[in-house]
Amino acid sequence: MESTDLQQYRWHEYADLTALQDAAVAAILDSAASAIQERGRFNLVLAGGESPREIYRRLCSAPADWSLWHIYYGDERCMPPTQEELNSHMAEEAWLSHVPIPPAQIHAIPNGPRADKAAEAYAQTLRGVGYFDLTLLGLGSDGHTASLFPGNDWGMAPDSPDTLAIFNSPKRPPQRVSLSATRLNRSRRIIFLVSGESKHNAVARWRAGENIPAKAIMGENGVDILVESTLLLLSKG
Repeated sequence: MESTDLQQYRWHEYADLTALQDAAVAAILDSAASAIQERGRFNLVLAGGESPREIYRRLCSAPADWSLWHIYYGDERCMPPTQEELNSHMAEEAWLSHVPIPPAQIHAIPNGPRADKAAEAYAQTLRGVGYFDLTLLGLGSDGHTASLFPGNDWGMAPDSPDTLAIFNSPKRPPQRVSLSATRLNRSRRIIFLVSGESKHNAVARWRAGENIPAKAIMGENGVDILVESTLLLLSKG
């Protein structure tokens, strides 16, 4: 990996998952406090999947001015609205339904049957939204993040749209909506949450400088990667 990459990608090791979750909760609350003090609102992009569920649960009891939080999503599956696999469903169940964030400030990605229509609608939601204050992302075993998968367009060009319609996801369902890499990169802070032994190959490839989707994410202030220390040991094996 080039030295510039090493400076931009900051790897933070944690002895276990609990320590990683503690650090993530603290980082979210610190970012919120700074954003609210400086700009009067906190624009947060949520990661989906199972990795952040416990982090979201811990936020339920956090001291925060919820009235100034604005919630967005990095990606979503195109599935029936009652489907438990929806990222918005997970976040609502674990956290958002338990705190008084105004409903109008929780911006779920439409999950209708057509990814192109959903992507178009969410692009309108994002119109006028400047930089995100904090973007949370996960890492898949194949190196994907949000719904940016290997072999697809990740939306890295400067003129890329804010949202991408995905029709060929290798993971079900095939249709999804994802924020583009260019839009995700318009974030003041970006944090990856990486845990679970299945991620060790993706971590090794990322640290070796391979062009996996996660490597397309690079904000102006770099990227912080919160990772279990065992994954770094496995990636060196």
